Amino acid sequence: MSWEHELFALFDDLEGHAAALWEADREAELADRARTEYATVTLASRLMASRGRAVALDLPHVGRVEGTLDRVGDGWCLLSGAGQDWIVPLPAVGAVHGAAERSVPEVAWSPVDRLGLRSALRRVADADARCLLHLRDGSRHEARVERVGADFLECRDTAGGALLVPYAALVAVQRRDD
Repeated sequence: MSWEHELFALFDDLEGHAAALWEADREAELADRARTEYATVTLASRLMASRGRAVALDLPHVGRVEGTLDRVGDGWCLLSGAGQDWIVPLPAVGAVHGAAERSVPEVAWSPVDRLGLRSALRRVADADARCLLHLRDGSRHEARVERVGADFLECRDTAGGALLVPYAALVAVQRRDD
């Protein structure tokens, strides 16, 4: 073998090593980018991709609630089934079972999907629906939502007494058919 062939063989070998190193570095960079991108995925965006699916939510002092995920908004979701609807603030959710593998980024949500918990609760108040309010301390109150404030609900309990419930205390609003 001539020295030219040996030199070209050496260059080919070096090129192969460089390509292998570049590929390994590229794979590590892609994995790092994927981890970084996934860090921007929110629970709400995963739930948005799960609309229409049967899911189960684990809620403190309530347990597992199952139904169809009908709506997802900014900080809340609506689960329906068996003659009752559950409006659940997302900070109260302990775990979600049955969610889709994908997500829908919030920039792709419609303006209606961007409505917050207050909007959902105003609809309950407008419907004058009978509800069971589940609170973080484990207590429950059967009431009708009358008005919705900036950070609280004003309700009437079954005895006709006024009840103010801060949003921060809510685990779920269980709307029932009358």
